[in-house]
Amino acid sequence: MSEQRTVGIIAGRGIFPATFVEAAKKKGLRIVMAAFKGETEPEVAEEVEVVEWFRVGQLAKPIKFFHQQGVSECVMIGQITPGRLFDLRPDLRVIKILASLKERNAETMFSAVAADLGEEGIEVLPSTTYLEEYLPGPGPVFGPKLDEAGLSDAAYGIRMAKEVSRLDIGQSVIVRDGTVLAVEAFEGTNKCVRRGGDLGKGKNVKLVKVSKPGQDLRFDVPVVGPDTILACQASGVSAVVIEARQTLVLGMGKVRELCETHRISLHALEELSPAE
Repeated sequence: MSEQRTVGIIAGRGIFPATFVEAAKKKGLRIVMAAFKGETEPEVAEEVEVVEWFRVGQLAKPIKFFHQQGVSECVMIGQITPGRLFDLRPDLRVIKILASLKERNAETMFSAVAADLGEEGIEVLPSTTYLEEYLPGPGPVFGPKLDEAGLSDAAYGIRMAKEVSRLDIGQSVIVRDGTVLAVEAFEGTNKCVRRGGDLGKGKNVKLVKVSKPGQDLRFDVPVVGPDTILACQASGVSAVVIEARQTLVLGMGKVRELCETHRISLHALEELSPAE
């Protein structure tokens, strides 16, 4: 009998870790979790074979933990409260990583952490591993279908969001009738939704969410979940447009229910070339 495959999880908050754990269990994997105090949901930690808790900013101890558990591949999933990135108490290993960076943003920091893990014999896998069913293809996903005007606005939003993400500002924009009302930055998607919804006064307002050009699938993959739909409902945003096959829809059953209940369209759209 072959030895059971082990995968490690570096887990933040939200439903992403729980979704991955459920999918990995279906594959028969042994799951080892490095959890963060004040971030990782205690409930998901109870669903894995082995868990150890760390402080955000620690890396040496999680690496030692993974070595002890025979982890040679892991995923980095879930969110970290943005403010914590400005209030780190880094260990020496993280201090060295930060000192080597000319720019400190999510992409450079996580890339450096992944490289450090790789040097320790721990490969960081794409965060979409085992989650292909949560990446919708092009077309209507849930809720009312967009009309022609809605599809035109969605395509415009995709173009604008791609440019914003290319500049590494954020991955989401709020649009209405060919106008950008709000751009996501450090504050996160839900606060962007509230600003844009307020400006749009609840009429034909759309949240558009994309991946970055050349997206590193190991981290920062765009995600839509029940909280996203609830934020849209509370702010008068009537549609959520995502980039097809590049955006994870987590908590699909609840997302479907919320879209149908609140008449919010969820539509997946492929990025079009400039000629199109």
